[in-house]
Amino acid sequence: MNFELTKEQQMIRDMVKEFAREEIAPYARELDEKHEFRKESFDKMAELGLFGIPFPEEYGGSGGDTISYALAVEEIGRACGGTGLSYAAAVSLGATPFYNFGTEEQKQEFLVPMAQGKTLGSFGLTEPNAGSDAGGTRTKAYIEGDEWVINGEKCWITNASYARQVVVTAVTGKNDRGKNIITAIIVPTDTPGVTIRSEYQKMGVRASNTCEIILENVRVPRENVLGDEKKGFGQFLNTLDGGRISIAALSVGIAQSAYEKALQYSKERVQFGNSISKLQAIQFKLADMAMEIELARNMVMKAAWLKDQGKPFKKEAAFAKLFASEMGFRTCNQAIQIHGGYGYMAEYDVERHLRDIKLMEIGEGTSEIQRVVISRILGC
Repeated sequence: MNFELTKEQQMIRDMVKEFAREEIAPYARELDEKHEFRKESFDKMAELGLFGIPFPEEYGGSGGDTISYALAVEEIGRACGGTGLSYAAAVSLGATPFYNFGTEEQKQEFLVPMAQGKTLGSFGLTEPNAGSDAGGTRTKAYIEGDEWVINGEKCWITNASYARQVVVTAVTGKNDRGKNIITAIIVPTDTPGVTIRSEYQKMGVRASNTCEIILENVRVPRENVLGDEKKGFGQFLNTLDGGRISIAALSVGIAQSAYEKALQYSKERVQFGNSISKLQAIQFKLADMAMEIELARNMVMKAAWLKDQGKPFKKEAAFAKLFASEMGFRTCNQAIQIHGGYGYMAEYDVERHLRDIKLMEIGEGTSEIQRVVISRILGC
């Protein structure tokens, strides 16, 4: 077993770390306060080729691997949780389904611009009445002539305001057992009948673009089906498996930032004649934080490695997402505790990290759903 990164992986990690420190971190607090998405950051990420890390060069990528991509997500999330979320969603949820299930024509038309960072990717799955129960999708689509006609509503969709297209899931019929057939359909965002609003007042990850999408008699060509017309449900489950690796990596990045701030503060804060880092109560907190971050990072790397090797990784991705997100919440909470009253103040940033990390326990499958996934794999 070799836990060392390759030279290429180290180079990508170091490059993204430096970029995030200089181009993302300085704006994080302001973006959080103003609930703003900073497109300039994403344009610069595109120049560095970050959106194409896990895709082949023939599709506008750099031919990297999942480990390299996970390292990039961690470093961007370390600088700003909201920016990290939009980056992760653009690659894992927006672009990857085209690589995994798209035709050659769809890859050239849609994947290449996303891999090059010319547009962000967006994946329209969640609905007001279909969250954890994604099979309960109510958006419907039917064939009329050579077109799909789509009606429905999607909520909490990342990046839709900055995407040329959104892949939406819709019920298109019933199977032999009377269950919904769900189809993934590519919908250009400038199609008549598509309304995209970004008006949510969020607890955290405010630098990420989060949208509501209304689809009213939206017509797209029949060939805009992504993958198998009758296997959209299985396809998005596959997409979420990969996406969980990136959410786990993002959790590690946010936790790492909170831990570093707490460690630094503990050395500077003097109480009872010494820095509080000399107090065993604080030392134990920091030791636990450092240990859990490293354990979560190792789980992320294992899941990413399995994916790169073409081996089953569903269970490990769920392990990583579940443990890293819950670890992240514990770590950010303890970072505030170490800061005391100052931790409750926005200027020290750790309260922002706690608000940001909470979504990691909810998005791309709640902690409860991760436990369902794991227990089913265990044969329970």
